[in-house]
Formats: sequence, structure tokens, C-alpha cells
Amino acid sequence: MTDTIITRLAALKDTPTADLRTLWGKLFDTDPPRQNRRFLESRLAYRIQELEYGGLKPATIERLEALGKELSGGKVALRRIRTDQHPISGTRLIREYQGVEHCVTVLDNGFEYQGRPYKSLSAIARAITGTRWNGWVFFGLRKSGEGR
Repeated sequence: MTDTIITRLAALKDTPTADLRTLWGKLFDTDPPRQNRRFLESRLAYRIQELEYGGLKPATIERLEALGKELSGGKVALRRIRTDQHPISGTRLIREYQGVEHCVTVLDNGFEYQGRPYKSLSAIARAITGTRWNGWVFFGLRKSGEGR
């Protein structure tokens, strides 16, 4: 990578969240999603590199589409639906709340937060905030009012 790209990627870590959201609008020409800061940083880092070096090769895109058709029987709507709404085991969910970063690890049968197992994200959100929250909404996995 060139120094310019490395510098831009490194700067994302210290960029205020409001500025990351502005940068999102410039790079994607859409409003930023309501995801946590880490998501914005990682997706912006990918986009900066994608614009500089190019995205996936057409052959890779075609192969992914073919695999999707194979799995969905050619029905586009089916390819857009996750078969399992639970994040993949090992995924780390990171949320900043009141200036403190909280990290949750997804397990096969629940979640781990601060070394303790939890059965639900809502229980973790309650432990963090002291109030009742929908854990999926708190961690940005679903919008408020959105069905599961």
C-alpha cells in the first residue's frame, strides 16, 4: 500500500464519529448506517482501498452469484435472507456506551461479556446500561421496531 492509503487508514481510528459519518456519505453517496463505530471504521477502510485498488474481480463476483443461485434455486429474494439470524460464533460485537467500549463475543449457545456467559444480548445491554434494552437494537444488529 502507498503511504497515502496507509495514512488514511490509520487516521480512521482517531477520526471523530461524526466525521466518519460525513466521510461515509462522500465515499458511498448514501447516508451512513446506524452501526457502531468499529463497523464504520472497518467498512470505510475497505472502501478506501476498494476505490484505490479496485473491488472484487468480475470473475469472483460471478462465482459468488453462481453459488448464491445454486443455494437459493435462483430466487434472488432467498439469497438476501440469512438462514440463521444469530451472528456467527466467534463474532465480536463492539459498542461504545457513555465513552466506554464494550465487547461481546458470540458463542454457539449465547454470548460472553467480561468473561461471563449470557443467554441474550438484552441481558448484556441491561448489565451495561442498567435499563431494559432490546439487545439486538443496542448492538446495532437490528433497527428499533424491526421484526426478527
